[in-house]
Amino acid sequence: MKSRISRRNFLKISGLALGTLAFSPIFPYYEMEGYGEIVRIAVKEIDLHAEPNDKSEIIGKRYRDQIIHVYEEVISPHGPSYNPLWYRVWGGYIHSAHIQKVKVQLNQPLSYVPESGVLAEVTVPYTPAYELKDHWKLWESAPIYYSTTHWITGIVEGPDRNPWYQITSELTDTLSYYLPAAHLRPIPDEEISPLSADVPIGKKKIEVSIGYQTLKAYEYDEVVFSTRVSTGIHSRLPSKNGIPTDTPKGKFHIFSKMPNKHMGSVSGNPDDDNSDRFSLPGVPWTCFFHTTGVAFHGTYWHNNFGIQMSHGCINMRNEDAKWLFRWTTPTFNTPIKSRADWEQKGMGTPVFIS
Repeated sequence: MKSRISRRNFLKISGLALGTLAFSPIFPYYEMEGYGEIVRIAVKEIDLHAEPNDKSEIIGKRYRDQIIHVYEEVISPHGPSYNPLWYRVWGGYIHSAHIQKVKVQLNQPLSYVPESGVLAEVTVPYTPAYELKDHWKLWESAPIYYSTTHWITGIVEGPDRNPWYQITSELTDTLSYYLPAAHLRPIPDEEISPLSADVPIGKKKIEVSIGYQTLKAYEYDEVVFSTRVSTGIHSRLPSKNGIPTDTPKGKFHIFSKMPNKHMGSVSGNPDDDNSDRFSLPGVPWTCFFHTTGVAFHGTYWHNNFGIQMSHGCINMRNEDAKWLFRWTTPTFNTPIKSRADWEQKGMGTPVFIS
């Protein structure tokens, strides 16, 4: 698979990449760049209310992956208390619990991708993912969502004759899919450089309160960071895969860090409750602390922090998870020299969960 396009072909197709995408049926929202505040519906459907109150009249529905312009953010006196944020949109109000704030930013494609890969994030509300075998075919886990992170391992001419990146899953070298290059922003090393690197390992710690749904980070016993989180949904019985959905309590250490992780099964969807299968490609800023696969990580499928939402992991806002990823040990070292560097292992920052 090519990781470099000839200069002649690159100039030809990169000129198309930012100039003609608005006319491609694959890219339905390119005129939205710089459009203002927009959000994506992140679940099958949500109710449109007449007022910012879940007891007010339901006057419509909004459905998964609809992109909606927000006129105003409203903190409702009617709550809910843990998340009183509502959005005023065309026709009424929607609650923010299952809404993702998004933007549309187009990026100049790279002309060369090193064998070690390039970490990048998606900068459009959602983007198609294709696989290439005998022919281009929509990948069953498509689409790929805003703020997810992925490893670019090659660049090719895509099904629309624009530059597309080959994305290789950290799960296995045999799992690759392709995304439009203009939809991904390569992340520079300095953006993920360590924070408070001069603080000794033994002087940092994380405390998570399941009761209060909060996380606090300490340096020398002083709080340097605090945020709301979503821990595992309490269940008296394990999920259908046999793993409890509660977040485990006790003392742990971060032992594995990856800037992206494909969570769940490699196919399926996060709303398939009957089979207990879900697929979340590109989960950003993961810090694993339990051998059952429990981690701190960014979250792009809900915005309902302050209440239990997960299958055991500790869901965080993407920007909070990124801060924690940079602040904790083991240190994620850059520049990336090989694919082995996609994961950093070691006895890291202590985690106390109660």
